[in-house]
Amino acid sequence: MARQLIFDDQQTFLQQLEQLLADGIAGEHLEVRTPYHLSEVEALLGQQPSKLPFFALGGALAGFGGGFLLAALTSLDWPIITGGKPIVAVPPFLLIGYLMTILIGSLASFGGFLLLARLPRIDALVEEQDFDAHFIITIADEVAPCTTPS
Repeated sequence: MARQLIFDDQQTFLQQLEQLLADGIAGEHLEVRTPYHLSEVEALLGQQPSKLPFFALGGALAGFGGGFLLAALTSLDWPIITGGKPIVAVPPFLLIGYLMTILIGSLASFGGFLLLARLPRIDALVEEQDFDAHFIITIADEVAPCTTPS
């Protein structure tokens, strides 16, 4: 059975986490729950940076290109020549590209968040226990065997 260590304050929690890592327990065998984000935990466990910005960048580039192409190809398909202006006028099409950048970039970010968080999974959202404002370190079974006296 996995062993859980529950702490009320942040300092004791961080000291115990550092001690466990110094004792040779790998970060993969630890599950950490905190009531709020702590960048120190990410640094201690050596977690990789998130891939979410790549979703946002890809969506933004696709949105800008798609918006600009939509406006330009629509203007080329149904040209309205007025006052000697060019059919593909770049400044107004940049505005459409900018707006599509925001729309598609935000939708791609949201979709990337759902994909990376493996949502929607109802069983992952519902906890068996309520830990309130405690800091919890759970050590995996293979690292923390049951130490009951025989």
